[in-house]
Amino acid sequence: MDAGQVVTPPYVAGPLSLLPFPGLMLAPQRVGDPSTGRAFARPYRGVAARLVRWQTRGLLSRDSAPALYLHEYTAAGMTVRGLVGALDVSRRATRAEDRAVLPHEGIHPAQADDLADRMAEMGLNPAPILLVHNGTPRLGELMAGVIESPPDHEFTDRSEQQHRIWAIREPALLAEVADELRGARALIADGHHRYAAYLRLQRRSPGGPCDLGLAMLVDQTATPLFLGPIHRSLAGTSLDDLRNAAESLGLTCTSHTQPEAVAALGPSTLAATDGRNWVVVDLDVPADRAAVEVLHLQLVPALPHGPSSIGYHHSVEDALSKADPKSSIAVLMPAPAVDLVQRIAEDDRLLPEKATSFQPKPSLGVLIRSLRDEPDAPS
Repeated sequence: MDAGQVVTPPYVAGPLSLLPFPGLMLAPQRVGDPSTGRAFARPYRGVAARLVRWQTRGLLSRDSAPALYLHEYTAAGMTVRGLVGALDVSRRATRAEDRAVLPHEGIHPAQADDLADRMAEMGLNPAPILLVHNGTPRLGELMAGVIESPPDHEFTDRSEQQHRIWAIREPALLAEVADELRGARALIADGHHRYAAYLRLQRRSPGGPCDLGLAMLVDQTATPLFLGPIHRSLAGTSLDDLRNAAESLGLTCTSHTQPEAVAALGPSTLAATDGRNWVVVDLDVPADRAAVEVLHLQLVPALPHGPSSIGYHHSVEDALSKADPKSSIAVLMPAPAVDLVQRIAEDDRLLPEKATSFQPKPSLGVLIRSLRDEPDAPS
């Protein structure tokens, strides 16, 4: 298989199931610290022993009993709450109506294999993948009841994220939460390759702890994640190339000042610059499509020159820094709506690579799942 090929990961079958697990948590002073990532670096076989040493130094705690965790975090003025649990990935969907987890971007098989190898060597799911769904009113009531009680953990991490965590262990409450999730369909917001790695681990070692993978399920109706755009830079392409491509497709491409171009950016409108001049491209975007699809499937292939490479940028400033009249243009993108991304995923389509940016993401180290701490884990 071509190492650069992008494929659709398999679909997990419903009912959607988040199960309790005994959580590992880094000490607050380690959460959000850039150096913490090194604890999960090579050699991966040494990570478990590294965490044991951290535990003896008081830098890691282990819950003695499994729980489903309600994790609330606040970053840059946005508060997000999600249920963190062990996602059942043991069943594969063979029919569209059976799908419980919906990817919207393709994965590189080699990257997913590498992540699966790392998790197997570490014996850990080091961070939850992010899933979003529209929760039921009853689930919202249940979570509102949980946060009425004092949290089990409350702290501000090194990156200034504020965290509150409740451990849910009451059997009756766990059963009711499970009932409310049973018919849910969750969209992957972040972690497509880790999700694919979970499925590879499960296929290698079915019937044990690899039947599960760590996930955080956010209710978009209660505390939504913000969906932002990822902008592009097209190397080896000029504004004239972009104008010619647009005109060949019957699209309108007009010159504007920078403020006008930025203000015109919308669901069917792109703004582009070479660092000196600006244009606005009015796309013909069908109701069931996103602007990023039209860019990659129609406009880029029609360019008379380039691009020799495509860059992806989470900020406007980073994208604009790549614009150069002699060598590259920056293309500012609109963000697709979450419900549109969900419809695209349900329609069994993939968005182009790096099409969405769900924010904010929780800091690394708040909740970790060990593959060795669970009763049926291999020794």
